[in-house]
Formats: sequence, C-alpha cells, structure tokens
Amino acid sequence: MRYADLLSLSYRTVISHKLRSALTALGLIIGIAAVVILTSIGRGIHTFVLAEFTQFGTNLISVHPGKTTTFGVSGASISTVRPLVIADVVSLSKVENIIAASPMVQGNARIEAGEKQRRTNVLGVGSAVPEIWKIKVVNGRFLPKEESNPRAFAVLGNKLATELFGTASPLGQRIRIGSDRFRVVGVMEKKGQMIGFDMDDTIYIPAAKALELFDRESLMEIHLLYKSNTAVERVEKAIKRNLIARHGREDFTIVTQNQMLKSMDSILNILTLAVAALGSISLLVGSVGILTIMTIAVSERISEIGLLRAVGAERRTIFQLFLCEALALSAAGGLCGVLLGIAMVQILDAALPALPVELAWAYIVAAFMVSLLIGIAAGVAPAMKAARLEPLEALRAE
Repeated sequence: MRYADLLSLSYRTVISHKLRSALTALGLIIGIAAVVILTSIGRGIHTFVLAEFTQFGTNLISVHPGKTTTFGVSGASISTVRPLVIADVVSLSKVENIIAASPMVQGNARIEAGEKQRRTNVLGVGSAVPEIWKIKVVNGRFLPKEESNPRAFAVLGNKLATELFGTASPLGQRIRIGSDRFRVVGVMEKKGQMIGFDMDDTIYIPAAKALELFDRESLMEIHLLYKSNTAVERVEKAIKRNLIARHGREDFTIVTQNQMLKSMDSILNILTLAVAALGSISLLVGSVGILTIMTIAVSERISEIGLLRAVGAERRTIFQLFLCEALALSAAGGLCGVLLGIAMVQILDAALPALPVELAWAYIVAAFMVSLLIGIAAGVAPAMKAARLEPLEALRAE
C-alpha cells in the first residue's frame, strides 16, 4: 500500500468516528493547553523579574559586611562580621574602573509633615545613587556629596511627596523622621516597584544620618558602579585588595550582579520547568486514552484486518495503518491543544494585564513533539496486536 493511500485510509477511519476521536484527543488537547498556559505564565514571570532586577543597570557590584568561613572537622560555621563604614565607601570610589560608590542603610520610620504622618521606607545613601541606580530628580536636587558631618537633608519619592504635601512644592519644607528633623531638598521621578519594593514610597537621607537614626554601627551594603568595558573579575579583585588592605583580612562578601542574575535565572528556569511538568500530567492521561481507544479499535475491526490480510496486505501494512491512526489522533489533539493554549494566553494577557505572560515557544514545540511521541508509543502495542492476527482466524471472527 502506498503511503498516500495509507494516510488517506487512516484519516477516513479517524473522522468516521468523530465523537470517539474527539473524546480521545480531548485529553491531549487539555494537556497541551495546560502546558502552554502554565509555561507562558512561568516565562512571563521569569522575564518580568529579570527586567525588574536589571532596570538599574547590569554593571553593579555590592559589598556586604561579614565573611562566613568553616573551621575544624565538625564543619562549624563562624560568621566574622566587621563593620563597613563611610570611609570604606570613599576609599572604594577611588579604586580603578569604579565610576561611583554609595553606602546603603535601610529601615522603616514614621514621617511627619505638618499634620500628616505615615510610616515608610527610609534609605540612607550617598550622593552617587542617581548615577548608580539610574534614577532622576524631577524637582530640586539630590543629597550633597558625603561630608564628615552631613546636614539633615531628605529627598522624597514621588508618591510620598504627593501624599505628604499634595500639589504644593515640598522643597525647603521641614519634616520629621523618627525623632530627627530634616529639610526636603528634592523629589524623585516616578520609578514604580522593583520586585515588590515601592521606589516611589521611599525617602532618601544621608547614610551617616541613617546610621544614627537606626542605631547601627555598620552599613548594610556598599553599591558600586564600574565601567561597562571592564571585566567584572578584574574589578572584583581590585575591590578585594582595597578592603583587605583597610581591614587586615577578608571580612566582607562581594556579590556581582552577574552572580545574582545567574542564580535568579536558574531558579526561574526551574520554576518554569516545574509548571511544565505539572501540565504534562494531563498529557499522560491523554496517552492512556489513546492506548485504550486503539486497543478497542483493534478488537472491533478484526474482520476488517482479516479481509485486508486475505487480499494481500502484509503484516507491516496493518501495523503502519493502526500506528498512523494513533499518530493522527495525537497530532490533531496536539495541534488543537497548542491553538487553544495560545488563545487562552492571549485572553489572559488582555483580561489580566498585571499578570506577566509570554509564550514559551521552546516548551510549546516540545509539548507538541511529546504529543506525537505519545501517539506513536500508545499506538505501537495495538498495532502490533493487529499485525499478528492470522487472516483465517480474523475472518472467522465475522
């Protein structure tokens, strides 16, 4: 039998039992659609998180106080924490290939402006923050360069400025942060949220003042911006040499943004793979459906098989016929599942714009290929059973 005739006969057999074929393919349709939807959500979250994380640039390095080391055969872990101070920031800003450096102290405090008050995020930073984080001042100016005794200046996030002062200009106004008084010198542009942290609902004050306000001895982090055309390993070694010379030992931890991005990318890829595996459970159910229906089809069509064998059809032809039918069912189910999944993703994107979704084409193609493999795997056993039937015994079944 020619392959064209084989495919035509398989197609006519499948459409001659429309309801049964539709119900058989339904398991695969739901499974493929589930994989498409879940992986699109996973990929959307993956892209969204990485975009949020890199909106401040990619050539950043952070230095944290403390270095964890292991001693003895017991594997006991001892954290040697030594304060990072403003002088470390000044020293690091002079390291080769470092463009700017800023300290960072974070906390939460009550803000009072006239009769209005509320709690918000307080960031103790340096004057280089706009350059490092790629944010701009839309009204007034940012904090002045670090001084040994910094003045009590504050810069408001856009949302915080509106809530405290409405449409009036906050520049020059006095506010109270905790128990200390500050003068407002600037308002930042709208920046939105970064992984759940609202940059617009934030107030910026000098890091030295934040250390006093929160009664801390050490900076939480030092953020460094380095030249984009410089290898990060070279910059990291220069930072390490500088701080070891100042502290006498390596009592700090250097984290590059590349390291953080790789870790986050790995975690998010595992998340996407996990949701794909979850949707694949439906594919397994669909494969059982095809196996069941094809086994029933062989039992129902014994006399047809006997007739084909009697007129000269080889065992191989019978095998190919039933295998093509299983493959046709799985291909139809896979294609419909892909189209349904893409349609559902588009609907989700339109109905829930806040939910990040992005079609993960690699997973979509993989899911469709898996549906074809399911058809082949589920059709092999029934096809082999049909091919092994003897012509006379098959005709006698009539």
